[in-house]
Amino acid sequence: MIRFISRRLAQTVLLLFGISVVLFLLAEAVPGDYFSEAQLNPNISADTLQALRSHYGLDRPLVVRYGYWLASVARGDMGYSLAYNQPVSQLLFPRLGNTLLLAVPALLTCWVLALVLGVLLAGYGGKWSERVFSLGSSALLATPDVLLALLALLIAARTRLFPAGGMHSLATADSGRLSSARDLAWHLFLPGCVFILSSLAPIVRHVHAEMKEVLQTPHVRAAEGHGISRLRVLFRYALPAAANPLVSLFGVSVGLMFSVVLVVEIVLGWPGLGPMLLEAILARDMFVTIGGVLLSALMLVLGNVVADFLLYAIDPRIRVQA
Repeated sequence: MIRFISRRLAQTVLLLFGISVVLFLLAEAVPGDYFSEAQLNPNISADTLQALRSHYGLDRPLVVRYGYWLASVARGDMGYSLAYNQPVSQLLFPRLGNTLLLAVPALLTCWVLALVLGVLLAGYGGKWSERVFSLGSSALLATPDVLLALLALLIAARTRLFPAGGMHSLATADSGRLSSARDLAWHLFLPGCVFILSSLAPIVRHVHAEMKEVLQTPHVRAAEGHGISRLRVLFRYALPAAANPLVSLFGVSVGLMFSVVLVVEIVLGWPGLGPMLLEAILARDMFVTIGGVLLSALMLVLGNVVADFLLYAIDPRIRVQA
């Protein structure tokens, strides 16, 4: 077990190192830097811009800048933001907490709904329910995440039943914990629903397909032949047999949730990584951009690591091979 964990952690560190190198090469290939727009200001001289670039190390070779950045990562700073004039970690980690506060409950809710719907549809679905499921899931898959978020924003603006942005109301700033928690849940509801609708269809399809295949296996048919109830057969025997590919899919969905949640945050004004990453890209704040992308990649890698650990725990064949 220890050897398995150490090997996966070493692979994670090497992968993140490779991603950081690629990000620095891409940032170097992009023309201009944070001070490029300042060149258009006639009140700022070329000598001043050159002095600023020299002060922040932008005129040094790429290898030197990457070495300084690695040293800052070792200190926990992850570089220095030129736009906010402070270490990147102090900017990104609070935003990452807000993003996880939105994404984790929504992802878990999405998986619970997907498992229930996929299992029941595979076990009890008929011809018409299969058609309705196919049409509904295809419609959700064909709808862009941005459009769902814009529709949610339109509903919030027209009905005023939900807030159109933020995560706290000014009226509850000095209220008690219970009122603050209710206000936070009120702000979470609409972005969470958009996230669930964006992620639900592919997960339900995978669960449904795996369950349909497992229901044809001999041991499940034998359980049905012994008179065990259909519901018990589905959740007690069939679902554990389909667990391996679903656990792997769960690991992938942990990483892919950032591709959905960042869009939801930008459109619905949730103060997470998404708005800050967009501002950093537009302002060419390189270290904030690299830090945000690395945190997203870290979530994808950690999702796969968690899936590997779960597979290691539930599948004895993997433990024997390891």
